[in-house]
Amino acid sequence: MSAFESTTTAIPETGEVPRHVAIIMDGNGRWAKKRFLPRVAGHRRGVEAVREVVKACAARGVECLTLFAFSSENWRRPSEEVTFLMQLFLKALEQEVDKLHRNGIRFRVIGDLSPFDPVIVEHIRRGEALTAANPGLTLTVAANYGGRWDILQAANRCREESPGEPITEERLASRLALDYAPEPDLFIRTGGEERISNFLLWQLAYTELYFTPVLWPDFGAAALDEAIASYRSRERRFGRTSEQLQAALPQPRVG
Repeated sequence: MSAFESTTTAIPETGEVPRHVAIIMDGNGRWAKKRFLPRVAGHRRGVEAVREVVKACAARGVECLTLFAFSSENWRRPSEEVTFLMQLFLKALEQEVDKLHRNGIRFRVIGDLSPFDPVIVEHIRRGEALTAANPGLTLTVAANYGGRWDILQAANRCREESPGEPITEERLASRLALDYAPEPDLFIRTGGEERISNFLLWQLAYTELYFTPVLWPDFGAAALDEAIASYRSRERRFGRTSEQLQAALPQPRVG
């Protein structure tokens, strides 16, 4: 199965370790509030959790990790918090990209970057170019991203590139922001909320969903292992029956 094929038209290979993990990192503000700290302290601690989870995913053989850092709806937050998040994003780009490169990690950003400060965009493009040939984990940060925006921009590209041609699943999927990655095997949302909040709406069609009350700043390698253990317990049928899955398994040799 190629990176941009849809799980509704092809059956992907599955294994004990998810190839692609997608995470909504929720709970930074509540983590800070519980400690009588300003919300920005939670966001700062959340960056440390990102480091740990990236390291843990790479060590466990996960091929792709996609993190929802800033949604297209997050602009509605208080302006002071948005300003801090932009400053934190820039600082992380300045401090972390070279480390990612030294560890063989490929860095990508998806989303509408037009509202961002040109300095942030410049750092993003530098990081993507620097790490483009790295063979390890692909770390994707979704910034000013929305699932509906993604589908619309892909549909518009299809229409502009081939006017009059029907928009098929394959054509649309190959123009989504994550066209370079397989669809996520495992979706994790921290913080106790149980919704996908306009994240990867197309790509999550057959993804296993995992919700945890753990707040993002407290989410680390052990919590990731719990999520992967839950994933391993699922029966991934992709529309088939359990009997079909059993029949497809290698049969033990007799004699």
